Amino acid sequence: MKFNFYNSNLNLNNKSILVTGGTGSFGKAFTKKILNLYKPKRLIIFSRDEHKQNEMANELKKYSNILRFFIGDVRDRERLIMATKGVDFIIHAAALKHVPSTEYNPFECIRTNIFGAENIIHAAINSNVKKTIALSTDKAANPINIYGASKLAADKIFISGNHLAANVKSRFSVVRYGNVIGSRGSIYWIIKNVIEKKLKKVPITDKRMTRFWITLDQGVEFVLSSLDLMSGGEIYVPKIPSMKITDFINSFCSDKKLEEIGIRPGEKLHETMITKEDSRYTYDCKDRYVIEPNIHQWDSERLKKNKIKGNKVQENFEYTSNLNKTWLTRKDLLSLEKFF
Repeated sequence: MKFNFYNSNLNLNNKSILVTGGTGSFGKAFTKKILNLYKPKRLIIFSRDEHKQNEMANELKKYSNILRFFIGDVRDRERLIMATKGVDFIIHAAALKHVPSTEYNPFECIRTNIFGAENIIHAAINSNVKKTIALSTDKAANPINIYGASKLAADKIFISGNHLAANVKSRFSVVRYGNVIGSRGSIYWIIKNVIEKKLKKVPITDKRMTRFWITLDQGVEFVLSSLDLMSGGEIYVPKIPSMKITDFINSFCSDKKLEEIGIRPGEKLHETMITKEDSRYTYDCKDRYVIEPNIHQWDSERLKKNKIKGNKVQENFEYTSNLNKTWLTRKDLLSLEKFF
């Protein structure tokens, strides 16, 4: 089952694009998609890991005239300013993301996810970057862990960045989606390890758990379409299916016993992408929801301009993984396996 998003008219030919966290799962998928669809002037991979950069450079060496590899950390504002010179678009994917790890290392999480977001804003404005879009997470809505709280703060920073850039051309928006099937460290790889090692049990934190699901390819498509649509200040949320964790596991190894090990620190039973409080500013736009900024002094006429092509959702609407109207079946999931 393929979930199609808005067919973007975005043209990235002869443009300079920077991807933070560019050697991660999303960054690599995004890079390959851009090189396949467009002929950018420069595609800059910004990350901390020189080994992964070297591997990526070797894998994509036929694009060496386009690709640029910047070793750097989003905590380093000066390095970011240097990397963003002449850049048209930034895709901000760098983050510390693993919930248990960030629970035990909260200061590191804050420095990367919150201070890093602030540094991106300053670098983009300093370099007159036209559009910057940040990758968020369902855990940023009603957060109960430091990762979710840090990403909520980052989302707020990105929306408010439009106020700081009111008199220049730079604009900032956010995309928020759920679990990426097959991404590095995801449950898919735990299952694959169980199968390859012929283990008898699959560890599961809680059998009641549900999650939103999206593939890397769909995530890239959604980011590109949101980059095209954005005028600044929006949070874009895709309409994607839910699935119980037990059903996800049983789709690949129904013969294995599930070993319930208990919820990890900071983990939820179900995820939320739009809260009831968000509903007052949320629009239903066919393939996605758009959460408009509740303060938008940089564009005081935006609501009168009717930029959002969608209908306001009902007050107290919420978008949660356990109450979702769309569910991923085993057949759907297995048909998607080639995409991750």
